[in-house]
Amino acid sequence: MTATDAPARTVPRARDTAAPVVSLRGAGARVGGRTLWSGVDLDVGAGEFVAVLGPNGVGKSTLVKVLLGGRQPSEGEVRVLGARPGRAGARVGYLPQRRNFDASLRMRGTDVVRLGWDGDRWGVPLPFPLPGRFGRRARVAAERVAEVIGLVGAESYAHRPIGRCSGGEQQRLLIAQALVRRPRLLLLDEPLDSLDLPNQAAVAALIGRICRDEGVAVVMVAHDVNPILSRLDRVVYLAEGGAVTGRPADVITSETLSRLYGTSIEVLTTSDGRLVVVGQPEAPARHVDRHGEQTAEREASSAPEAIRRPAALVPAQAQASARVPSEPETQESSQPEPETQESSQPEPEPETEASSSASVPESRGDRRADG
Repeated sequence: MTATDAPARTVPRARDTAAPVVSLRGAGARVGGRTLWSGVDLDVGAGEFVAVLGPNGVGKSTLVKVLLGGRQPSEGEVRVLGARPGRAGARVGYLPQRRNFDASLRMRGTDVVRLGWDGDRWGVPLPFPLPGRFGRRARVAAERVAEVIGLVGAESYAHRPIGRCSGGEQQRLLIAQALVRRPRLLLLDEPLDSLDLPNQAAVAALIGRICRDEGVAVVMVAHDVNPILSRLDRVVYLAEGGAVTGRPADVITSETLSRLYGTSIEVLTTSDGRLVVVGQPEAPARHVDRHGEQTAEREASSAPEAIRRPAALVPAQAQASARVPSEPETQESSQPEPETQESSQPEPEPETEASSSASVPESRGDRRADG
């Protein structure tokens, strides 16, 4: 089958002529005794593009794991291709959160795509064709790998070492890997993360075209809905243990999100049509920070959070003021002993102030790590 024949084959499996590819009825998930989301009702048909949205820590990736069968729902019913999650096999393609390839890795892009075809088998491909059915299998695999590389537009760099490809090129090859077995459902966990704006737009357009032309149902986790907004059929917005599903124009509104969060939320539209959610509270960080306390402290003092919580600027100012007395200490330590004693008397006051204010980000980081 050629690439031009694919739409004619897959489009007849349209959303109105077949059972839903994904079906959730009153589904919910709990982790560590905390309800991440509940009451999710959703049907995803063939050729539909659905985004899972929400702030950090609300369980967007957990929803993907439930659809893969890696985690059981705490309530409700979940069906993937008419069966319990985890039983669809190759009919489900999955792209996890972005992986980084070492620049020295010599594996070619075609090899990465081929792993999606037979990477679960033992052994390595032989460098020469075999007669009989083994030779036919090898030809079918090579043809399909070439076909899907052409589908994502990666022909010009597919034979290059994957470590020498750009982030957008690597992501296209990984999408090709997820598509190589002709899945009916494609699960994407933040595929636009860490990409610059041009590559975000290009990858979003590619996913939308695959969904439309190949008839593949797509469920995609995203932090920013704007790159894919014009291509979405529906969204699932998770927050505060609840969920809202529907068309983007119905869900991403001030009224709907205010009701979901239980506080005043404003959705603004910029001059270029982008959506901005203002007043969105932070999700409680109840999991252990994988990167340790230093990462938590950096996040606590980052610019976006400083905008949300201006009080976070106070420790930085206190630390700056706390460094001022350090110069006189160094200079006066070389002076005669009486002068050092006199200069040391007024010093405890700024040191006490610095230690009390500088401890704020540490306690915040500890609170995030322990929560």
